[in-house]
Amino acid sequence: MIDRMSGWRMHLVCIAAVAALSACGTDNLDVRPSNADAAPGEWQLVWADEFDGTEIDTGRWTLANDCWGGGNEERQCYTARPSNVSVENGMLVITARKEDFTGPAWPASFGPSDANSAEQASKPFTSGKLTTQGNAACTYGRFEMRARLPQGQGVWPAFWMLPEGSEYGRWAASGEIDILEAVNLGVECDACEEGGENSLLGTLHFGGEWPDNEHHGSEVSLPEMLDDGFHTYGVIWEEGRFTWTFDGEPFATARASDWFTTASRDPNAPFDRPFHLIVNLAIGGRLPEERGLGGVSPDNFPKRMEVDWVRVWQCGADAASTQRCTED
Repeated sequence: MIDRMSGWRMHLVCIAAVAALSACGTDNLDVRPSNADAAPGEWQLVWADEFDGTEIDTGRWTLANDCWGGGNEERQCYTARPSNVSVENGMLVITARKEDFTGPAWPASFGPSDANSAEQASKPFTSGKLTTQGNAACTYGRFEMRARLPQGQGVWPAFWMLPEGSEYGRWAASGEIDILEAVNLGVECDACEEGGENSLLGTLHFGGEWPDNEHHGSEVSLPEMLDDGFHTYGVIWEEGRFTWTFDGEPFATARASDWFTTASRDPNAPFDRPFHLIVNLAIGGRLPEERGLGGVSPDNFPKRMEVDWVRVWQCGADAASTQRCTED
């Protein structure tokens, strides 16, 4: 996201109904938590991938293999090839390449019909996407990724979450949590920040099923994102509130009054169910191509997204906390 651990528990009976997923434990973590006996009010590390092995841990992550375009008209095919997704020197490396590629037109989890399951599509770029779906999902906690992001027009790295189930309906009635999105980093344009595009986006998607979906988000200018270094991107998700962070410092919040789902009157819905993690590097798509200089620049490929670690904490020792830790 390297010894295998299949899941975590953060809120009551999180994912207990899904037989393939197990409750959180620490026996098989690569790096054992220093606060494994955390008291209430202290963050406890409950899941982590430090990428200290030599290959992707497929007990934790599933690698996408499709040319769907994410529903955003993205221009890449995601593959499971080492040339697109690998572990190098203690880091996850997702590499986007400018190359024509033909692969499955739809993700393995859905498509128009079984008759079209063999349908193929072609795209001018390849890249990688990893998800913990089917392996790990949870409700509430602190989620962080330390990463170095690529730059360029049309480049779209992301760290985000989708619901493990669809209790409230199809997207986006069951929600989406975007922890990090950055588009066109470093691009200089009339509408860009001085010194180059450096916006960090944190967004929630909710409401009704498409096209009746809505979103609430924040976009902040952070020149530090252009220093070609590693930074930590995170969100603290508690009952009724999200707080987005950059290098541990908050930059945006959202409260239950900012979201809803047409499928429930519960003020916390749809963000009261287990969500799984996703890390990917997209090329093109409506969001980046409609901003900056427009389109996708073919310059300076391949593009590399390097991830040092992905970590998840819960607050307190009882695995049932819905709140953030008091020291924060």
